Amino acid sequence: MTYPHDLSKTPHVRAFFDPDTHTISYVVKDPRSQACAVIDSVMDIDYAAGRISYRSADVIVDYIRTNDLMIEWLIETHAHADHLSAAPYIQELLGGKLGIGEHIVTIQRTFGTIFNEGTDFQRDGSQFDRLFKDGDTYAIGELTAFVMHTPGHTPACTTHVIGNTAFVGDTLFMPDGGTARADFPGGDARVLYRSIRKILETLPTETHLYMCHDYGPNGRPIRWETTVGEERAHNLHVRDGFTEDAFVAIRKTRDKALPMPRLLLPSLQVNIRAGRLPDPDRDGRRFLKVPINTL
Repeated sequence: MTYPHDLSKTPHVRAFFDPDTHTISYVVKDPRSQACAVIDSVMDIDYAAGRISYRSADVIVDYIRTNDLMIEWLIETHAHADHLSAAPYIQELLGGKLGIGEHIVTIQRTFGTIFNEGTDFQRDGSQFDRLFKDGDTYAIGELTAFVMHTPGHTPACTTHVIGNTAFVGDTLFMPDGGTARADFPGGDARVLYRSIRKILETLPTETHLYMCHDYGPNGRPIRWETTVGEERAHNLHVRDGFTEDAFVAIRKTRDKALPMPRLLLPSLQVNIRAGRLPDPDRDGRRFLKVPINTL
């Protein structure tokens, strides 16, 4: 694969770890300007109490304001099932365009049905400013970002290659964490394996990979940065020599034993709307649904 930009450029990357959801959000800055992008931001929810807050997002907002940065993009690597996106909140305060992979429309159709959304809910991705196709590019100042469609965890997953870094969403974990699950509606372990090999076999071995989640396996400290070379040498599930059939067998066995993410129901209802809450009723109240015996 030929990339339409210089893979030797090094963006400035600032990570923000949310301990409640084990999510890592990023501010990625062009080293030659004040332009930046925010990747996979988090909106906080006390699900039991039905309360939304923006503590995690405000940390990012304060960082951007303190450093006089200018947001050009708010990127979602996929429609997250384990945390709510804060992208619209940050966008309202600081601007920027909101982007996600074009296959979000598949997610919207699937979960629009699961949550029994009415005809007012648009299933065409129009809630986002841009729907990225495989191979698309976009600019962050003088940096050119390159989009890879990497489905398997969900149909809409994308990896964003920015200079000598790549933001892989939930596709990959740190080498001792293996890979993401593939048992959500539209997920596919075989497709996930091929997407991961696409990342590992087309990007240079020195490319820095940034994770969307880390859970500190075996009690180690939380980490979120590795390299293509480290993943190829040491990843539990997809290191070099690990076959597709072996991966599928392990992934399916592991997925059967995993509980549903704690915030799956609120996360998907919000994230298929680009991080916006459902419309209020005539009294100004907003509600989230709980489908029974559906997932």
